Amino acid sequence: MSEPLHPAAPHHLPGFITGPADTDYLMIGVGIFLILAVVGVGNLYLHLHSLPERMAHKSKKLQFEIVAVLCLLSLFTHNHLYWVIGLFLALVDLPDFLTPLSRIAGSVDKLAGVPPEPEESDMPGAGAAHGAEGPDTATVRAAKGEVHGHA
Repeated sequence: MSEPLHPAAPHHLPGFITGPADTDYLMIGVGIFLILAVVGVGNLYLHLHSLPERMAHKSKKLQFEIVAVLCLLSLFTHNHLYWVIGLFLALVDLPDFLTPLSRIAGSVDKLAGVPPEPEESDMPGAGAAHGAEGPDTATVRAAKGEVHGHA
């Protein structure tokens, strides 16, 4: 049984207006749409926000860590300048300054007549346990113990 309309109500009501005891399907549909939209936009935001990290993942470890810290700072502080700096840092490949400097230092040592320092892979017993001490290690530790402080 349909209830009579109030005399002040218009005679033709739109379809989205429901009665007092009816289910509002439009509100349910809009609620589901809003939940999906918020989750979708949040996913897009986080995916876009991690773009510099994913770009720097193939670069050097130090550069990747700097970009990751900048992205986290921009995420938590809402300061977008950190994100832009991280993006530019991920785009630019940092040059390797350590290799040429170590080669220059090695060449200068060779010119000065200083014997080169052995690398860890060239040292005998590099794969041995750390607890094993040779005869030279004990004398070096005793000599270090005899050095007096300056203070």
